[in-house]
Amino acid sequence: MREEQSRVTASRRSRQLATVNGQQDYAQNTVNRVFANDALSLGLTLPLLRAGTIVADFDEQLALARLADERGFRALWVRDVPLNSADYPDPVGHLDPWVLLGPLATHTQRIALASGAIVLTLRHPLHIAKAALSVNMLSHGRFILGLGSGDRPPEYAAFGRESDERRELYRSHWDTLAAALGKPSRVIPERAPEGAPTFQLLPDSADSVPLLAVGSGGQSVDWIARHSLGWMTYHREPDAQRARYSMWRAAVERAAPTAFRAFGVAMRLDLSGDPHEPAQPVTLGYRAGRHALISILDDMRAGGTHHVTFNLAAERPVVEVIEELASEVLPRFHLAR
Repeated sequence: MREEQSRVTASRRSRQLATVNGQQDYAQNTVNRVFANDALSLGLTLPLLRAGTIVADFDEQLALARLADERGFRALWVRDVPLNSADYPDPVGHLDPWVLLGPLATHTQRIALASGAIVLTLRHPLHIAKAALSVNMLSHGRFILGLGSGDRPPEYAAFGRESDERRELYRSHWDTLAAALGKPSRVIPERAPEGAPTFQLLPDSADSVPLLAVGSGGQSVDWIARHSLGWMTYHREPDAQRARYSMWRAAVERAAPTAFRAFGVAMRLDLSGDPHEPAQPVTLGYRAGRHALISILDDMRAGGTHHVTFNLAAERPVVEVIEELASEVLPRFHLAR
């Protein structure tokens, strides 16, 4: 009886170890599929809405997320918009990112899930660490934690913070978060009275959660290059973006010369139904037919961009746009990895 129990226990441990190792490999492969040297991958930003729509049907969003996963997009990005106001230009009611990421983790299989970006300065870093670990576990290592600082002083005031504290808050919260999500995990308490216990972050994960700077967070590019997987930024006109990338590469050479550091762009896209329509600049992106879009993306890849996520803004049905991108654009950039 004891021998049988020992065999069962050994078999269970072997399966658990295989699962852990598999998750480690899968997590690293997920990051590589999104950010790889000399390659460009494409993702989508949720919610995926037709132009002029400001109320999202989130059952539909989950269905669109599954479609994006099935069609080979490399990442789904979710935003963190704690509060809306009349002077904030985004009228969409966004779900809390952690609430949305839970079902996304269980409704998709292969696509990376990324936050673009959790407002690091207005959330406690240990709460962020717990949530990020949870999403990473539910998604089997497919989560990339993008972190920003927010840029609206009135929102800081609503949370009892001073906006001029954001640079220091970003750095200190990043350090606490990175320690909690690292291997081994270290929980750094804000206060440790005499006799306080040593805390742990559980459940234990086989892999660490990659941290990505979205925007600058008030930090220098050298700081970002030292601490982050890469730098995700908004679309800019080509000359400005090339200058920004050159600044980034110089910072990487100074701060992390032996490491790969990614560069990504969030782009608004109004994909025309006419595949031959020339590109026209719009706020934070382009209106273009697919041939012009492919040309733009070719230039971005040649200029060093590793990932582009599309914020769709077309008047066409969203499913139609996703299907055209998947069949006509993705094969030009997504190698088998």
